[in-house]
Amino acid sequence: MADKPIRADKATAVAELTEQFRGAGATVLTEYRGLTVAQLTQLRRSLGQETTYTVAKNTLAKRAATDAGITGLDELFSGPTALTFVSGDVVEAAKGLRDFAKANPKLVIKGGVFEGKAISAAEVTKLADLESREVLLAKLAGAMKGNLSKAAALFQAPLSKTARLAAALQDKREKEGAEAA
Repeated sequence: MADKPIRADKATAVAELTEQFRGAGATVLTEYRGLTVAQLTQLRRSLGQETTYTVAKNTLAKRAATDAGITGLDELFSGPTALTFVSGDVVEAAKGLRDFAKANPKLVIKGGVFEGKAISAAEVTKLADLESREVLLAKLAGAMKGNLSKAAALFQAPLSKTARLAAALQDKREKEGAEAA
């Protein structure tokens, strides 16, 4: 396939797809057979500004993936294939695709590419099950704050223990002084 020359218009399409493969943090391949234009438009809108949903010919998409250095997707390029190029939060895009597929069972998630490696449809679903980046960062910040609080209490413990010991000694001396008098 790589030996066949391609027409100029197709070469331009392959170059554009190659750049999208290279520029995306993740790419999810879906089969859209049976979906209406209105449903595809709704899907594109639900994915947001940082995600591009593109319908492409399998031969051109396969060549673009190969040119971008991505392997392991050849078996996914069968039937009507659409490519979801994710530039922003991969988890949010995967959630959007998963939720749309639940509402519209004709959309089938085939698999994709995450950080340059091919992933299966099950792994895309696992990505969708993750919490968003903001939630994970908030949990990390809370955990770090908790550890800092524990460290502060640990460093403060010897000082408070010394203060309690000094107060106990003072009380003992006052008691002994009162008994001696």
